[in-house]
Amino acid sequence: MSGPNRWPVMLILITALCGLGWNALGAANPESYPQPASKKGLQVQMVDDAIALGIRHAALNFNWAQLVDPRGDTNNPGLTRQGQTYRFQRGYVAAMDHQIRTLSERGIVVSLILLNYESADPDLRRILLHPGYSTNCPNHLSAFNTVTPEGRAWYEASIEFLAERWNRPDGRHGRVWNWIVGNEVNSHWFWSNLGLSSSDAFAIDYERTVRLTHQAVRKHSKNGRVFLSLEHHWNIAYPGGKQGQVFPGRPFLEAFAQKARSGGDYDWHLAYHPYPEDLFNPRSWRDSSAQPDWKTTPRITFRNLPALGAFLSQPALQFQGRNRRVILSEQGFHTPDGPDGETVQAAAYCYAWHQVAAETGIDAFILHRHVDHAQEGGLRLGLWTHTPGSVATPERRKPIYEVFRRADTPERDAAFAFALPVLGISSWEERARAR
Repeated sequence: MSGPNRWPVMLILITALCGLGWNALGAANPESYPQPASKKGLQVQMVDDAIALGIRHAALNFNWAQLVDPRGDTNNPGLTRQGQTYRFQRGYVAAMDHQIRTLSERGIVVSLILLNYESADPDLRRILLHPGYSTNCPNHLSAFNTVTPEGRAWYEASIEFLAERWNRPDGRHGRVWNWIVGNEVNSHWFWSNLGLSSSDAFAIDYERTVRLTHQAVRKHSKNGRVFLSLEHHWNIAYPGGKQGQVFPGRPFLEAFAQKARSGGDYDWHLAYHPYPEDLFNPRSWRDSSAQPDWKTTPRITFRNLPALGAFLSQPALQFQGRNRRVILSEQGFHTPDGPDGETVQAAAYCYAWHQVAAETGIDAFILHRHVDHAQEGGLRLGLWTHTPGSVATPERRKPIYEVFRRADTPERDAAFAFALPVLGISSWEERARAR
């Protein structure tokens, strides 16, 4: 076509394509990965309070069983893939939209923790539960079913639906940057169950799911990130688990990296949880099992965080000559009994803040949790206490609340000063000698 009529027709075509969304043009959102002003983050329970605290990173749990509509209600949004339409629960999607949009519109980097809770619905159980899932596992969390043809098709359709929705250039539904696949998979029996498994066998299954997630995210975002999730046992396994239920983090990561390379490497990253060695003792500066050498240390906690970066700097662990990025996506500090318990909890956060600040390979320090939770085995990890008789209804702010709020402001040094005598040091430069 030539002549004066060409431009109106082209404008009509461009307008139509824009109305269909960026991916009608067959391109991923090219937006660069954000660089927030600080690493301060929170697993968010109360969005307004989290914003008032000045967080730069937010982690949200996402339950697959609340997303999938196996009966295909046409009032629910859907995605058509290979001739089949998959439907997703409108109410759950809208609720997540609201949280994600509210946070991301304020420049907060949102991390989504993808979880697969066991459902009572037999159709959801057939689709979502891993074929090896053990119904007697303690937390009713399954590994993702990317094994059966039906399960894999639903997983691929679901993650593609979410990746498109939360990577739109117009930000209509909000923006998710970080996609965390499962939870603490080196203790899979408890948090990502597929029955009894060796480290190598789990790595094969998990790598397949992580790769599928990465492919869907990369289709819609050029720079979105997909993360593995590990807890703090490094060269030992969680002592509360049995053989086939748990394994050390280090050999698992090495096995995962080898599986990824053999299938064509890609830019996976690490969501790590450096809790204190004893979850009921927040004084991680005393962790005897957190040693400097990653080759031998039983655990990696806040005390020996540099060991994690040293491990990831090995060429065999890098991607295209660069270290994998790390976010600390879940860790917190228990409030011990006694009159100084809340002070010790707050001091533990101050210590951890300085440890994380020194690590250039760590992008986020996301605290768990917002409010003490009555069903967390007696742990009291919150910035808030919970109302007696409730599960997690906020009652009162603890001292850690104000410390957290001021951590990345010019008031930090004044807010953190109380913690120095608790650690037995006179300056933060001495924290390696804390006692």
